Amino acid sequence: MAVNNPIYAIAGPTASGKTELGVELALRLGNGEIINCDSVQIYQEIQIATAKPTAEEMKGVLHHLIGYVSPEINYTADDWANDAGKKIIEIESRANIPILVGGTGFYLQTLREPLVETPKTDKKLRERLNKIREKKGAEHLHKILQRVDKKSADKNFPKDYPRVQRALEVYFQTGEKFSELQPKRKKQPEFAERIKVFVLKPPRDILYERINERAKRHFRNGLVEEVKMLLEKGLSDKKNALGSHGYRRVCEYLHGERTIESAIEKTQQDVRNYAKRQFSWFRREKDVIWLEGFGNEKATQEKLWEMLELK
Repeated sequence: MAVNNPIYAIAGPTASGKTELGVELALRLGNGEIINCDSVQIYQEIQIATAKPTAEEMKGVLHHLIGYVSPEINYTADDWANDAGKKIIEIESRANIPILVGGTGFYLQTLREPLVETPKTDKKLRERLNKIREKKGAEHLHKILQRVDKKSADKNFPKDYPRVQRALEVYFQTGEKFSELQPKRKKQPEFAERIKVFVLKPPRDILYERINERAKRHFRNGLVEEVKMLLEKGLSDKKNALGSHGYRRVCEYLHGERTIESAIEKTQQDVRNYAKRQFSWFRREKDVIWLEGFGNEKATQEKLWEMLELK
């Protein structure tokens, strides 16, 4: 039986209140279920700096794809899109409404516009490219891509390193230009056109204050101890799970590469820069609807209810 109901996505920068708005939307609808769209919340065992919703914050709403991937696995956007697609079908089979909640724009884009089928990532090549990016900046990778695949480079901003880096990986692994593989893109899922994306747009100065305070709180709440425990269990700091904001800087602190004060300050800066990139990402996405304010504010919620005629 064909399903024509809308699927909602609540996106936006980190610390903008996406979780609160997603939960309130699910409750307002009465039959909403939330699918996590955050690339850090998917992992098991890493908790403190992930902003995973607590049972209290979930308010009885069913949540999916949270804390279900081993931190040993370098989980990809394509993996998530496959899992999220299955969850959408499962939720709609119960006559409920899927609500995608999270700020990982690449995940959401991959769900709506599936990736080109490419070879499995060469981990050694990725590590080399990561080192180049860390030493010379994302713009340097973009210059390399300009030389080997100009069409791909022209489609991506210099700082959009996930896409730039993947295009380089494909080229150096196969000798084929990523731009020439585009026609081989996988078929778009039936539900893609039904996804309505709402993006939170809070005032940046207040957002950055929240980000700074949240980073301090994570360190106060035992982030260093959590990372120590994971490293002692044998988890490599090269894994994606420990490459995220906060975790990466704690690893550097534990390796004696920076002080605890520097780790906190650098984490704050990293997350503020990430928020800037999220704003830039969603400005490029097609058919998104911007919501002024934070997701936990009544005024923002009321705007959404009005748009969706849920008054």
